[in-house]
Amino acid sequence: MPRENSMMRALATGILAAATSLALAATAAVAQTPKKGGTLSFAVVAEPPNYDCHGSTTFALIHPIAPHYSTLLKFDGKDYPKVIGDLAESWQASPDGLTYTFKLRSNVKFHDGTPLTSEDVKASYDRIINPPQGVVSIRKAYYSEVGAVETPDPTTVVFKMKAPMAGVLEALASPFNCIYSAAKLKQNPRYPETEIMGSGAFQFVEHVKGATWTGKRFDGYFQPGLPYLDGYKAYFVKSNGVVPGILGGQFDAEFRGRNPSETKQLLDKMKDDLVVSESPWVNNLMLVFNTQRKPFDDIRVRQALSMAINRWGGSEALSKISILKFVGGIMRPGYAMALPEEELVKVPGFSKDANKAREDAKKLLAEAGLKDFKFKLLNRNVAEPYTPGAVFTIDQWKRIGVTVEHEQLETKLYQDRVAAGDFDVAMEFQADFMDDPTAQFSKFLTKKLSPSGYSGHTDTKIDEMYEKQKTLLDVAERTKLVRELDTYAMTQAYTVPLLWWQRIIVNHKKIKGWHMTPSHYLWQDLSTVWLDQ
Repeated sequence: MPRENSMMRALATGILAAATSLALAATAAVAQTPKKGGTLSFAVVAEPPNYDCHGSTTFALIHPIAPHYSTLLKFDGKDYPKVIGDLAESWQASPDGLTYTFKLRSNVKFHDGTPLTSEDVKASYDRIINPPQGVVSIRKAYYSEVGAVETPDPTTVVFKMKAPMAGVLEALASPFNCIYSAAKLKQNPRYPETEIMGSGAFQFVEHVKGATWTGKRFDGYFQPGLPYLDGYKAYFVKSNGVVPGILGGQFDAEFRGRNPSETKQLLDKMKDDLVVSESPWVNNLMLVFNTQRKPFDDIRVRQALSMAINRWGGSEALSKISILKFVGGIMRPGYAMALPEEELVKVPGFSKDANKAREDAKKLLAEAGLKDFKFKLLNRNVAEPYTPGAVFTIDQWKRIGVTVEHEQLETKLYQDRVAAGDFDVAMEFQADFMDDPTAQFSKFLTKKLSPSGYSGHTDTKIDEMYEKQKTLLDVAERTKLVRELDTYAMTQAYTVPLLWWQRIIVNHKKIKGWHMTPSHYLWQDLSTVWLDQ
């Protein structure tokens, strides 16, 4: 096992790696034999702005689209954060950590019948690492240590590193790293934005915008005997339509998460037919200050707005009505590299003395010359947890004399505005696929290094610390630097975490072969899911 993969496993000892499943319906104590057939129906509470995995950060893409694609590696849903092969049959790393060689399965075909080879893997990763003009690669910064991707033969892919990289296998296992057709990319590098053509367990059938997404079993799938399902149908619904849809039998699952009150409502009426799974979530809700607009270019203003928020009190109140629950920095609370609480409370905005923090915030605004301060908070119209998070935050700002207008938009309109820098302050999220700094800091970087550095800040110190931590293979040394980076980034307050989430999944008991993880991006290819009906 490569050294950095071993370290990732060691770091995971500080995490609740496996979700706690509360089987509230009668379940067999022994493993069941999977059954073939049936169509899985599930809800998705947002719709993808386009179809391109490489440029996306949203579950709205992963949940309906991931079943159509294969990736080089993937996380094991039964044993997070273990990395297993998808297209890769085996792999090895050189002793110096500068060469990773992957042997691909030889029987893989795209849905159009053409063979998938090392050239397709290379073309896909080249697109991620060095996107051509007009192509957005959100995770480009993850792979800056990759020097070249080589293909000595059709079933071998070699990654040549510029320097050793901590967690390289985990980074390569991103569920957003869909493998596309090299031939089609050569014709049109942007074809994945509007066209589905993968090698996953399910073929694309149709997308009825505003309504549904349908996939059917791919009989040429490379994993023998899979998938079990005949197909699946995703329903695009508002968040408040999930509970009525499950109660009414329209769908049997929603893989993102429900809040405590919705969970209770479902169990009150369908307790014997449901299974509830809970886990800490690799997600936080956060605030992005547009540093390209005054007065948010002033650190005093940004710090004051963060200091006005009583996160500790908000955690207690909001966790009763929403999925917002944990107070933490940029790394998830409980993770081995996260800031200890005694260090966290020293950061502006995270003190437990809310009254003093607010008085200090008022002084900072006065020093900045702001009186009767007003601005807009841009938010997406996904009710949970964006609406309660925004309502709470606006109330907190009101307590220091700041008036804020709440503007909520559909996901695509919202993302277009944020990407264009057309906002004052945005209610954003950090929700990547794993507990690792290389993933979790992506939205805190400059736009030069990361397209999702939405605050527009130009503080290269953050970029430099970020790049350095990626190359540190010593766990203690890397942890020290990551905590320094966490503290510095939150103190500068270009982007600040609000609260971390608790993941609660309520699915029908007939759904088998799906496993809970701390990320709602993982284990969503549906290849092992089956229905006990």
